[in-house]
Amino acid sequence: MTITPPALSVFETLESEVRSYCRSWPAVFDRAQGSYMYDEDGHTYLDFFSGAGALNYGHNNPVLKRALIDYIARDGVTHGLDMGTTAKRAFLESFQNKILRPRDLPYKVMFPGPTGTNAVEAALKLARKVKGRESIVSFTNAFHGMSLGSLAVTGNAFKRAGAGIPLVHGTPMPFDNYFDGRVPDFLWFERLLEDQGSGLNQPAAVIVETVQGEGGINVARPEWLRALADLCKRRDMLLIVDDIQMGCGRTGGFFSFEEAGITPDIVTLSKSIGGYGMPMSLTLFKPELDVWEPGEHNGTFRGNNPSFVTAAAALDTYWADGQTEKQTLARGEQVEQALRAICEEHVRLGAEYRGRGLVWGLEFTDKSRASAVARRAFELGLLIETSGPESEVIKLLPALTVTPEELDEGLRTLARAVNETA
Repeated sequence: MTITPPALSVFETLESEVRSYCRSWPAVFDRAQGSYMYDEDGHTYLDFFSGAGALNYGHNNPVLKRALIDYIARDGVTHGLDMGTTAKRAFLESFQNKILRPRDLPYKVMFPGPTGTNAVEAALKLARKVKGRESIVSFTNAFHGMSLGSLAVTGNAFKRAGAGIPLVHGTPMPFDNYFDGRVPDFLWFERLLEDQGSGLNQPAAVIVETVQGEGGINVARPEWLRALADLCKRRDMLLIVDDIQMGCGRTGGFFSFEEAGITPDIVTLSKSIGGYGMPMSLTLFKPELDVWEPGEHNGTFRGNNPSFVTAAAALDTYWADGQTEKQTLARGEQVEQALRAICEEHVRLGAEYRGRGLVWGLEFTDKSRASAVARRAFELGLLIETSGPESEVIKLLPALTVTPEELDEGLRTLARAVNETA
């Protein structure tokens, strides 16, 4: 496919230089449906990006779209802050009945604002309020958001530098396999906690991603997560799991920590929780942690009623039984087989893959190759992004609703892009 970059336009003349994705994909998109996007020139793209994980159910999912149209058509409440509405009630009841109760999770639900970083900021603030301490422990290569509190527990040097001020009260620890298995898990962390001369203030909480998406698709082992949960319990620290990108079924189970059999104290959700790609986020926490005073943490857009409608429709449609989880795991096996074949064909490139469910990464010894493969994939009609601190990992995030045929098409295109840039 031949792509003609859009001419100098309002994007270049008026929009800030901070824009990024449009630089990787020089097209003007006009329509989208399911796993496909279409630009204004008629080109078709298979989407293995899914709105950075915000579109687990695909573009313009017909079931969710119908629910949204019906709600708008009857003049349902659009903006309601944290007022009680029928849309919010329906979502909360569905979330309780389809997600929390079947998993025996006791969480209270907080709507902190429309984005993932809002959920993280609320989680950090609550942990500090509950424990009366300032320090938060995070992990190498973590990404938790772009506001100041979230950046303080983010590892990426480029993102952190954008803050413009010192980022304090956060301490990084080695993520799972950071030392390639040469050092026992949590050796350094435990030693600092028990040593009165270490200089580490007693942390209020530990925040972790079970799979580091932006950090390079680094997958934590279930036993590592269980050991972390045990460490937090023994050392009186709250455990926060950031499930913003990996939740809502991305790794198989609705929550990415289910496989490890742990129950975090606090969980953050955003991106696909709204179902349709509209802004929404949740901060979940155990009831005994609900020490907020009324209005102590608020925001104008903390109750997005159209998102409640599509979120409830997504839960009722895709999470009433275990079929979505089974399908995601089956699709994941299909991806793994294809990536294994690519790696076996390109041993000399040091190709390696890793992932869970429908999130996968492909890395080469030459760190610049990932960007070259992504560029060629775009030219061939496949949208994929890169991740990792040096954009060294090809990141695959197809919709959970992707068909086996669509998956096969995208994986064949990826293999071709790798071959043509080798």
